Amino acid sequence: MTRIQSSQTMPDSFDGSELSIGIVCARFNDHIVNELLAGALRGLKRCSVPTSNIEIIWVPGAFEVPLAAISLAASGNFDAIVTLGAVIRGDTSHFEFVAGECARGIQNAQLDTGIPVMFGVLTVENNQQAIDRSGLGVDNKGDEAAVGAVEMGLLINQIVATYPTLD
Repeated sequence: MTRIQSSQTMPDSFDGSELSIGIVCARFNDHIVNELLAGALRGLKRCSVPTSNIEIIWVPGAFEVPLAAISLAASGNFDAIVTLGAVIRGDTSHFEFVAGECARGIQNAQLDTGIPVMFGVLTVENNQQAIDRSGLGVDNKGDEAAVGAVEMGLLINQIVATYPTLD
């Protein structure tokens, strides 16, 4: 039996020095997204991903994140994609539509392309919750998404190398 990774052996960081990572950031609520991006860059640095292997693009809002993510993933130039945004509940049903469709689109992006697309889009009740999840340290959801992207990029590359498909 081949075991690629045990849940008991997860390291604190992964060697992403050979990976190329795309990051999609939503401009709406950019006071939060900039902090998520800072966290993502810290996480990628901790995982040894060279700055030259990181591409950052900005889109208007969370609703547009999935299209940019699938475009980057389908390009063949990235081992994983990190998506960052902040959808904060307001007084209308807008939150449900944007948060749900963004999540669905991000999931579809990875399933349709086979490239890991990490969900770093906050879906929170208020601004304080967003601030709490985008601060310094590894609790920053941008950091978590970036480290997850490295882990999944390495894992999918290993699966493909171990179990090549026939064309």
